[in-house]
Amino acid sequence: MSTLQCVHRDHVIVADAFEHPGLPTPWAAGCHIISPEGESTRRFALPVKYAFLSDLEKAQHASIAHGKWLVDQYLDHGRELFKKIA
Repeated sequence: MSTLQCVHRDHVIVADAFEHPGLPTPWAAGCHIISPEGESTRRFALPVKYAFLSDLEKAQHASIAHGKWLVDQYLDHGRELFKKIA
């Protein structure tokens, strides 16, 4: 399986979709975000209502779109993405 990723506003967004066999919509969508400084986030899953999709390609594209939205929220509205370790 190839991993879909993109660069959005200098942040690398990596799709992280995995399969739950046996479900009608088996692909759980999520992403990781890497800052220009090299900080990485935990996995951000899509909201439950939208998290499971019917195929891998749809899950990866939804994951990237969600990651772009998260980066925009971080840069434009101050949403915390990267955990600060004390």
